[in-house]
Amino acid sequence: MHARAHRRHKLDSLAVCVGLAMPLAAHAQVAEQGTAVLPQIQVHAEKFGASTEGTGSYTTGRTKTATPLSMSLRDTPQSVSVVTQQRIEDQGLVSVTDVVNNVTGVSVNQYETNRAGFTARGFDIDNLQIDGIPATWDAAWSSGEVQGSLAIYDRVEVVRGATGLMSGAGNPSAAINLVRKRASSRELTGSAEIGVGRWDERRALVDLSTPLNQAGTVRARVVGEYQAANSWVALLKSQSQTLYATIEADLTPKTLLSAGFHRQTTDPKGPMWGGLPHWYSDGSHTNWDRSKTSAADWTRWNTAYDNFFANLEHEFDNGWKVRASYSHGDREADSYLLYLSGVPERLSGLGMGAFAGSYKTRTKQDDVGLHASGPFELAGRKHEAAFGYMHSRQKFETGSRPADFAGAMPPVGDFNTWNGAAYPEPTWGAPSFYESNVTKQDALYGVARFSLADPLKVILGARLSNYDKTGHGIWAGEYALKHDREVTPYAGLVYDINDNYSAYASYTDIFQPQNLKDFGGKILDPIVGKSYEAGLKGELFDGRLNASFALFQIKQGNLGQEAGLVDRDGAGPSLPEAHYRAAKGATSNGFELDMSGELARGWNASAGYTQYHAEDAAGADINSVNPRKLLRLFTTYRLPGEWTALTVGGGVNWDGRTSMATSNGKIEQEAYSLVNLMARYDFSKQLSAQLNIDNLLDKKHFGMFAAYGTITYGAPRSAALTLRYRF
Repeated sequence: MHARAHRRHKLDSLAVCVGLAMPLAAHAQVAEQGTAVLPQIQVHAEKFGASTEGTGSYTTGRTKTATPLSMSLRDTPQSVSVVTQQRIEDQGLVSVTDVVNNVTGVSVNQYETNRAGFTARGFDIDNLQIDGIPATWDAAWSSGEVQGSLAIYDRVEVVRGATGLMSGAGNPSAAINLVRKRASSRELTGSAEIGVGRWDERRALVDLSTPLNQAGTVRARVVGEYQAANSWVALLKSQSQTLYATIEADLTPKTLLSAGFHRQTTDPKGPMWGGLPHWYSDGSHTNWDRSKTSAADWTRWNTAYDNFFANLEHEFDNGWKVRASYSHGDREADSYLLYLSGVPERLSGLGMGAFAGSYKTRTKQDDVGLHASGPFELAGRKHEAAFGYMHSRQKFETGSRPADFAGAMPPVGDFNTWNGAAYPEPTWGAPSFYESNVTKQDALYGVARFSLADPLKVILGARLSNYDKTGHGIWAGEYALKHDREVTPYAGLVYDINDNYSAYASYTDIFQPQNLKDFGGKILDPIVGKSYEAGLKGELFDGRLNASFALFQIKQGNLGQEAGLVDRDGAGPSLPEAHYRAAKGATSNGFELDMSGELARGWNASAGYTQYHAEDAAGADINSVNPRKLLRLFTTYRLPGEWTALTVGGGVNWDGRTSMATSNGKIEQEAYSLVNLMARYDFSKQLSAQLNIDNLLDKKHFGMFAAYGTITYGAPRSAALTLRYRF
């Protein structure tokens, strides 16, 4: 994007604020005039959100992940998938990675045993949200984000494409929003689960809800979970604990105060750092057993995440709602790791080198928000709007410990017969500074949904962001990225073809700051990811089934590309520094089909197919390690008549062909399918037993392959049995 165009895109903040205030002014004017209301949008007074618990459904009524307006999936002009509580239970999903592996249009790169990256439509996903609050993470400094337990969440909402209106800075890929369980029950209810599985897996969960006064206006909920297991990977063991407590109080019939705290810890022993070599030195493939590891038995990667949140919500008589929110998150990770690299000889197994590293990281994040939404009248029709302010401050810091082997680092020896239990642990020194940064974002946003005619709705909105990131490290000098008045537009059009089907189109974008300088030493403007989408959506069987078809295109602009060298410090040509120019970036084009809900009485299903092509500005394929074709299918059926106590189900996850060119050659993986089955028997309304079998055909496949010529393997066939009691 040229500088002139970028200046046009950065609208004056006063003009934006005035534009956001127009719906309120219109609302006040119409209220004074008492104008009669013509056919209009149906505004649902859905009090403070809705849960998918107890619905038995694979879909939900309304979401707020794509925009701050609470809208049905059919009315949202972007691709949205919701993994409900029923589906989480049916598939035996226990972690964030489990959900991502099973949702339409999203894939997982399992870097190692304890780190992973998520991608959608050819771009990395770089933030997770909790109740709509982005918690940006860097996969290189993982602190347990992708291993987070689902025990405390009611559902997971995934919006694909650019999500800058709600996320702020990031990539034009997707937003993954984890929606917490709530203390909404006015009577004592709860559930308890125990589960066992392959590799000595043990799991226990207790979930209790209760009123704290006779009227039920004050309510509490507590969730506790414990997990422990060995692994198909040699030496690897894991243990995790989750505790969640929340309280809700009806201060008035229309005022709700909620607050809570949760803590999640992971304690893996024997985790891998890096993958396994894919080639021998003679160019042949290694083909390791899936239990092969590059770790030592002393390696560990402990993480802890504490989060406190509070919300105050009030609904006025005119239908407007206001909400003030605060959230504080604190993530820590403490790792002691061993990294093996190189290309071994086929017969001797020699040729691998070792490096021991220990890192202690901590990320603190504070978020404050003030939001308002509600109906307003204009030109004789009823519309709705939302606007608000968000502030986020995130501080990241990490230190490293020196490793002392009392001499030279011990050799790896024959990697064919590697025994990580025999490799000695070094003496670790005290942590010293390695890297730190502080990221602050402030944003004003506003969006309005206009009813232009009975079947035609237009959504217009914008976010005005100030972004400020400063940092430095032992391998990087001090830097400061500051971008004020970055405008993220949102536009959508929805046309109701009939009572069940709609056609839609949308445009939005997202910006991603980049730490690159032009010839004059100025930081380049952020990368802009522009997302275009059009398609059809259907809402069938009184909303019990949602389906969609989407065509999408994503374009990157302002991508920094190296343009030459420059002598900035006057030290002469011996110490030149690269300078960059803004250029066109990657383009992704594709289509997607998604369906979830109830096909017939007792028959739930979720199905999605995605296909896309991604290339750089020169037309070359990019990120080919991510599958271009994805199929996600899962269905359950509750048998009728005398067999009504039995529910059976199954599904398949199919990934298309993937490849990556490396310095040693190309790593390729043909398309493969993972078949999963489940069965549940209800002994009574309270007690049930469920069996899940994953990778039924025991397909051997890569979890990841990297540019360094390394690989990891996905999980073999496994089974888990869960006993669940509800009251």
